[in-house]
Amino acid sequence: MQNDPLFTVLKLACEAEEKAALQLKSTQSDRQKYQAQLDVLNNYRLDYMKQMSQHQGQTLSANHYSQFHQFIKQVDNAITQQVNAVKDAETQVLYRQHNWQEKQQKRKAVEMLLEQKALKRAHIENVREQKMSDEFAMQQFIRKKPRH
Repeated sequence: MQNDPLFTVLKLACEAEEKAALQLKSTQSDRQKYQAQLDVLNNYRLDYMKQMSQHQGQTLSANHYSQFHQFIKQVDNAITQQVNAVKDAETQVLYRQHNWQEKQQKRKAVEMLLEQKALKRAHIENVREQKMSDEFAMQQFIRKKPRH
């Protein structure tokens, strides 16, 4: 019965679930991108620190030493900001995942209602057909019964 309003509800639920799934995928992609950027920053800092450690024992000018610390401070600030971006993205992923699961549950609930309605209709149809069959059999029996 395509006229059943539940089919419209099911269509809307499927669309909402699909939209939520796309949002989740996009948010997961963003989180991965932020994590990759964080990894690059951490590796960059590590490489820079290794370069500076190679100069250990060498005399560094106060200006060069100051620039080094200023640069590391800037990289550390960028890392802190990127860590926050990754945490925010992880929070968004959890929110989007929960939202998608809710939409999925709603769709499944509507599908279950439609299935129950279909089973009920089938049962009613079977009972009706059985009654018709019984009535037909009874009429056949009455017609064949010898009359005395």
